[in-house]
Amino acid sequence: MARIAGVDLPREKRIEIGLTYIYGIGLSRSHEILDKTAVNPDTRVRDLSDEDVAKLRACVEADYEIEGDLRRWEAMNIKRLADIGTYRGRRHRMGLPVRGQRTRTNARTRRGRRVTVAGKKKAPGKK
Repeated sequence: MARIAGVDLPREKRIEIGLTYIYGIGLSRSHEILDKTAVNPDTRVRDLSDEDVAKLRACVEADYEIEGDLRRWEAMNIKRLADIGTYRGRRHRMGLPVRGQRTRTNARTRRGRRVTVAGKKKAPGKK
């Protein structure tokens, strides 16, 4: 089993896809890493030799900010925006879309599902 940066890579996948299970590594960065270490991208994770795993682990941990450090860096940037009171920071704090999307409709991912209250009556006004 290949364990890189604290993540167990899925054994049945090709290594170029398996590396993308690490937070901060996508497909293009995965190709970059495999080119640097001269590991065949078509190799399955289960078929990697110990030397290959060691080369990949050394390259990933030395050259890239991944997993916990990257999550912490992103959280600090969002916290900074919220602390200085920027528009983006306020949107993050309120859980609304940050990049200019409409919110009257289609903001379900950020806002969550809303529960409608059927038949709610207004309070009677004074006469």
